[in-house]
Amino acid sequence: MPTLHIIYASTSGNTEHVVETLKEHLSSTQKDLTVSVQRAEEAQAEDINKGDVLLLASSTWNYDAVEGYLNMHMREFLEKRAKDADLSGKPVGLIILGDDRYYYTGRGTERFMQYLLSHNGKSCTMPLIIINDPYGQEEKVVRWCDTLMGCFTSSE
Repeated sequence: MPTLHIIYASTSGNTEHVVETLKEHLSSTQKDLTVSVQRAEEAQAEDINKGDVLLLASSTWNYDAVEGYLNMHMREFLEKRAKDADLSGKPVGLIILGDDRYYYTGRGTERFMQYLLSHNGKSCTMPLIIINDPYGQEEKVVRWCDTLMGCFTSSE
């Protein structure tokens, strides 16, 4: 049975909503897929290697008046607890949220890609980028699930 492990960070509930939408769709359409979901603040370094495919999800945040960072929980997880992790070519999907009120609307995508490149990960599909309120964008999430499923054939 193929497995997907999702690590996400959500403080306002928006990223959590996207992850739940994705999980619900996959559970109804991919009966042979096992999906596990974990909050970034609870994740440890070894969790990054769980699953055949890893999915990281976060919004783009501002810190100390500087825009373009990952959510504080995801940032702490990747830069501290999982800073020495080796993804060893693991296929990784990315979900990033952003807000068009800011100049670096979805720069979290770049932060995720920097992490993947420096930790031997392999982006297996184009990132899902949700700009502004994710409520009402569920169909975009559902359509992206098809591209995510391609990560399993490329990981075999």
